[in-house]
Amino acid sequence: MFDRLSPVLLDSSTWIRQPAHTAWLKARGEDLLLFSRKGQVDGGFTGLDLTGQLPPKAAAEATLTARCAHAFAAAALKGIPGSAALSQHALNGLRSTFQDTEHGGWRHYADKPQERKQAYLHAFIALAASSATVLGLTGAQELLHDATTCIEQHFWSEDEGVMRESFAADWSDEEDYRGANSNMHSTEAFLALADVTGDTKWLHRALRIVTRFVHELAASQDFAMPEHFDRNWTLLKDYHHDQPTHDLRPYGMTPGHFVEWSHLTLKLESALLRHGLHAPGWLLHDAQSLFETGMHAGWNTDGKPGLIYTIDWDHKPHVSARVHWAQAEALTAAILLYKRTGNTQYEEWYRTIWDYIDTTLIDRTHGSWFNEVTPEGIPSETIYQGKADLYHAYQSTLAPLMPAAPSLVTALRATQSLSE
Repeated sequence: MFDRLSPVLLDSSTWIRQPAHTAWLKARGEDLLLFSRKGQVDGGFTGLDLTGQLPPKAAAEATLTARCAHAFAAAALKGIPGSAALSQHALNGLRSTFQDTEHGGWRHYADKPQERKQAYLHAFIALAASSATVLGLTGAQELLHDATTCIEQHFWSEDEGVMRESFAADWSDEEDYRGANSNMHSTEAFLALADVTGDTKWLHRALRIVTRFVHELAASQDFAMPEHFDRNWTLLKDYHHDQPTHDLRPYGMTPGHFVEWSHLTLKLESALLRHGLHAPGWLLHDAQSLFETGMHAGWNTDGKPGLIYTIDWDHKPHVSARVHWAQAEALTAAILLYKRTGNTQYEEWYRTIWDYIDTTLIDRTHGSWFNEVTPEGIPSETIYQGKADLYHAYQSTLAPLMPAAPSLVTALRATQSLSE
């Protein structure tokens, strides 16, 4: 099942039907790819500073390397020269630099063997492996097997229908925490795994995650997504109150995640139907509600454009920095909702968000997008250091022209084959 409304059936004034806009998306994507090549280091990829240079003592990072494996695999399927080699370099790093040969699984830094094993990272390993498998890279199927085995043995909680959060390096000492962020990215990975392996158990698992976090937990908060729970599912409202700018688990709630869950919920609906499975009727309603709450609580709430980083429990701004990934996920949700419903308010949001990104986040001096800016649009580094990595921004240049299902890389393979 693809989008209910094909882009060719939408009004001719729609941006995604305009050749100039599709050319603009392609150019912005190629700019991002060119910039991110500079993050290639021994063993994988690392982040770059605000001027696009390697920071002192730059070392490969596993999450960023996995994201680059995925993104460059997508670029290779679009026929961008050099991308397959870059994806292969990232894949090789995941199979050597970061893999724990003693205990299994992956660590974030090669020189920190005692750090905890995180569900968040392992979701990206699985996503990277699935994308590399579609591209046919050397070692991709082995990585896919290792990643899915690790998820099955350690992270997936069949009783709860969610991912466990983290463990000590030897898989002891499970963390007393259940988090929305890692489960959100696991949902994305599971959609890709279903396409690549053909095993619909990954769709059933994605549905269980979305049912709990979206249809139960977010619905109980008027479709604002609560992020932090203990293992007994007690909401931790004061979690990280002393770390409001934490990069993965900040205090309060994150409107950017509301809209990211929104488009993943739409993609799940489409994926279930495409595989001939039952798609609950609430999926569309909940996706729309998440988007509405996210944009209402997060956009222009302090009198300035852009989606803010976090809100408190009264839906008031808490950390007002604008982070790049939130804008990217919002526009993806907006255009998928438009293609799903035909409601022009979503296309208006799509235009508004791209206007903000173009005028405020795209750095036409040094390249890429600013990772974060102040409400006034001044580059800052209170949450994230350096420039944005490739993953969120590049996907936002591809998703508007792709169907909701299959997953992004699988859809690219299919659409490229049709154009040949």
